[in-house]
Amino acid sequence: MAETHILVTGGAGYLGSILVPALLEAGYRVTVLDSFMFRQNSLSNVCADPRFDVVRGDARDENTLRPLLAKADAVIPLAALVGAPLCDMDKLAAVSTNRDAVLSLVRLLSREQRILMPVTNSGYGIGEQGKFCTEDTPLRPISLYGRTKVEAEAAVLERGNAISFRLATVFGMAPRMRVDLLVNDFVHRAVFDRAVVLFEPHFKRNYIHIRDVARAFLHGLANFGTMRDRPYNVGLSDANLSKWELCERIRSHLPQFVFLEAPIGEDPDKRDYIVSNARIEATGYAPAHSLDDGIRELIKGYRMLRNSVHGNV
Repeated sequence: MAETHILVTGGAGYLGSILVPALLEAGYRVTVLDSFMFRQNSLSNVCADPRFDVVRGDARDENTLRPLLAKADAVIPLAALVGAPLCDMDKLAAVSTNRDAVLSLVRLLSREQRILMPVTNSGYGIGEQGKFCTEDTPLRPISLYGRTKVEAEAAVLERGNAISFRLATVFGMAPRMRVDLLVNDFVHRAVFDRAVVLFEPHFKRNYIHIRDVARAFLHGLANFGTMRDRPYNVGLSDANLSKWELCERIRSHLPQFVFLEAPIGEDPDKRDYIVSNARIEATGYAPAHSLDDGIRELIKGYRMLRNSVHGNV
């Protein structure tokens, strides 16, 4: 049987730096297209693998994409400006990378080629109190980041032969680290500042370990026939937590951590929802890493990282 060849755009980023080695370990041939905009060398550990190749380039450039797509059985489009703050810093790049580059992929790919698309469960925006968001819940994104991802997902699922993963807020250590993600950020503050001031501490969201995101993609590839043409929430079902509850969990590991509600001001990120992950769990997928596992891991990681270059903003 011929090797399955996977093209991963943005494969040197936070998620790609964990996913690409996992794909290679599972026996896939992998080509990464990345602009290396953060000057990272996050895939240096897999360069010795003959089934790995890497191209420096822009996922929006169709002349770069075409020859790479010609060899691919499946595409995982990770290339994106991730997070509301980064998208707001460069709105044109956010739209052209997060949405338009995916529309180009949809147009250029043959019907037989598969797409496994990461999007964000931030598309749910502000949920109804006490009511779980499922994949059938109307999408009401409240940020440019959320809107571009919702539009890209719609195009991919309409085209078919695709799966989309609506990722919870990701946490955990990676070779291309991001300290700006909520759990990673709060643990960083707990380690170095021993304090955090919370805006809207009751706002809830769902969380997932980065290695469990990689496992979701491997699960999707292995079960593509039964999972295709649907979106799947990917998160920890026991971690629909408010910011305050998250801080309490962190304090159980770092007892000197102090957190309090800001008397004035507000969080620009208004997301507030709880999420059901029952659909992907029904396919046999289950996360392997708990929130507490991730907090312990991050505390160790931050003994090594002492600067602020490991973020998107």
